[in-house]
Amino acid sequence: MEDKSVKTRYSDEELSEFKELILKKLQIAQEELKFLTDALQTENENGTDDTGSVYKTLEDGSSTLQKESTSQLASRLKKFIQNLEAALIRIENKTYGICRVTGKLISKERLRAVPHTTQSMEAKLNQYK
Repeated sequence: MEDKSVKTRYSDEELSEFKELILKKLQIAQEELKFLTDALQTENENGTDDTGSVYKTLEDGSSTLQKESTSQLASRLKKFIQNLEAALIRIENKTYGICRVTGKLISKERLRAVPHTTQSMEAKLNQYK
């Protein structure tokens, strides 16, 4: 007979709870990405055509730095969205919450904090040894 004292996966109810959490985070991340993408596509509306060339150069440099920073944020957000979407697939496959290194269940606390994780704290800490 199978030993029921050791859980090998989360129940459908628990998976549903995690799915709801991930969908909320996904919606927020997609809204933030749209905001950043819109910001990147918008030209500098303040304009520096009527100011001195020194100020225009400073403004252009600042604008470039801001766009690079926004672009990096957007890139990180895209990766986060991809990870959340992958977590949703694992929920559908009923493999969500299982550590890809140890094969044990990842704690609910960790999954609530980092819902797209694929590693338990044990595995994560061992990778730095």
